[in-house]
Amino acid sequence: MLVFPSDPAEILRKKKALRRQLLNSLPTSSIKKRIAILGGSTTSEFKDCFELFLLRKGIQPEFYESDFDKFYEDSVFGTPKLDSFAPEVIYIFTSVVNIKHWPDPRHTTNDVQELASAEFERLRLCWNKLFERFACPVIQNNFEFPSYRMLGNADFTDHRGSINFVNTINAKIASEASRLPGLYIHDLCYDASCYGLDNWHDRVAWHAYKFAFAMLAIPSVANSSASQVSALFGKTSKCLVLDLDNTLWGGVVGDDGVNGIQLGPESPQGAAFIEFQSYIKKLHDRGVMLAVCSKNDKSNAIEGLNHPSGLLRPDHFETIIANWEPKNENVAQIAKVLNIGLDSMVFIDDNPAERDIVANSLPQVIVPEVGKYVEKFISIIDRAGFFETISLSTEDLNRSRMYKENTAREALAQSFENYNQYLITLQMEAEIAPFRSEYFDRIHQLVNKTNQFNLTTKRYSREEIISLTKSISHITLFGRLIDKFGDNGLVSIVTAEIKQSIANIDLWLMSCRVLKRGMEYAMMNTLINEAKNHGAKEIRGFYKKSNKNQMVAGLFSELGFLLVKQFPSGDSEWKLILTPNLAPKIHYIKVNPNEPQSL
Repeated sequence: MLVFPSDPAEILRKKKALRRQLLNSLPTSSIKKRIAILGGSTTSEFKDCFELFLLRKGIQPEFYESDFDKFYEDSVFGTPKLDSFAPEVIYIFTSVVNIKHWPDPRHTTNDVQELASAEFERLRLCWNKLFERFACPVIQNNFEFPSYRMLGNADFTDHRGSINFVNTINAKIASEASRLPGLYIHDLCYDASCYGLDNWHDRVAWHAYKFAFAMLAIPSVANSSASQVSALFGKTSKCLVLDLDNTLWGGVVGDDGVNGIQLGPESPQGAAFIEFQSYIKKLHDRGVMLAVCSKNDKSNAIEGLNHPSGLLRPDHFETIIANWEPKNENVAQIAKVLNIGLDSMVFIDDNPAERDIVANSLPQVIVPEVGKYVEKFISIIDRAGFFETISLSTEDLNRSRMYKENTAREALAQSFENYNQYLITLQMEAEIAPFRSEYFDRIHQLVNKTNQFNLTTKRYSREEIISLTKSISHITLFGRLIDKFGDNGLVSIVTAEIKQSIANIDLWLMSCRVLKRGMEYAMMNTLINEAKNHGAKEIRGFYKKSNKNQMVAGLFSELGFLLVKQFPSGDSEWKLILTPNLAPKIHYIKVNPNEPQSL
């Protein structure tokens, strides 16, 4: 029910029962977050729906909710209750009803600019005051269009027009968000446009209950907002798994032949499939992994993907599974091949029976009810926010290339009997250095998405990451790895806090695509040197057990640490004494341009 498209009336009617179901089925990988909603209207119904969609995405929220229309007072002047709540995300939930002053026919261009600036500065003061008190992300709604235009179509161009006025304020908000780290804009204007302004502006709901927009629009806005919060903490989907026949083209390629399927501008349906393929290709180009899960002969699947009018080719897909086995088994196999969780996958199939078996057998996989009409596929996938992002890193844009390069590395490894000899032939070089601003987005992404090689399982916001770089008591290290096949990008992060001559490791994580290449040894050697430079006599390591990180349970022992304490939960604490004769770990990576290769 909570996978778009869904029935908003049913969600509102059953929200208490849905909440109970979601709480009872929360995955072990779920996280808890404190979220403050500072509203410019009544937000209670929104908060309830917001919670449902956050729970569906694996986030268990605790809320602070301001009194009606007290967003400005709570932001600028603060309250003891908000301060003690210590939010991890702040959402300023305003809308067009919160614009205080509008242009009138007598206003000059300068008058209107001053009004727009005053509205913007009022919001900016809120952001600045919140950033002063809380090192956490701030989400701000932009403004939707009003319900009427006093100047008709001229409202868009005339400086006194309400549409022009809203666009001016929104442009200022967008410009500030691109400049100010930690400020994220929720596009309420787009939500309202999709819903339809005539239905959105429910004046009865406003005058009777102070709801900023129609009750039935609340679930859709809540889903959009929850998708943005999920993206802040790395809980977004990574892979789009696609059927082929009647999903990427019309017809059945095995029966109709490649020349008989509908794909191309010659027919309305063929053009619709081309439009859908174009949308998928754009997702691929921004870093979403693609996979095929089709009941087909592999040769027919490849032939269909090589259709002359098609936009998606076999090499756009990380893996292609085309056979006659049950699709739920094949989807599970795709997750293993790509080394991702089932909760990172979205499955698209025109066949309701196939959707049903995957949804029921693999409840972690997102299976939207796309129906059978390709013309609706794009809006359903796009509006659901499965692949929401807060930024695009270089690694996102190069993910497909990196995956293919990794496949080449694995093929080379199979040709060596001696694994160390294979590592030498990779000709690996690493850059290991303190955090830099150009990598903040990627570091934030890695911190909030890495589950397997993750020793402490801590999650940090982008703002918290930036604050670590300003702390004189913290060591921050990133690691980039390059080899003869290409650039793996930024793949590892270590942070440690110096307390009483002890370097306590807060974060240590690494991308799975560079496992068993010695990068952890290179990072450890650099951390030891940095800890000594900070006057540390000892390094303390902590392993917090999760259902996904058992692979690093013995890492500290392997690195020569001594066990300090083993906890019943499976967590453990370790120490390494930094003696003068402490030998570095052996690896086959040349670290930094002027450093000799360690052998």
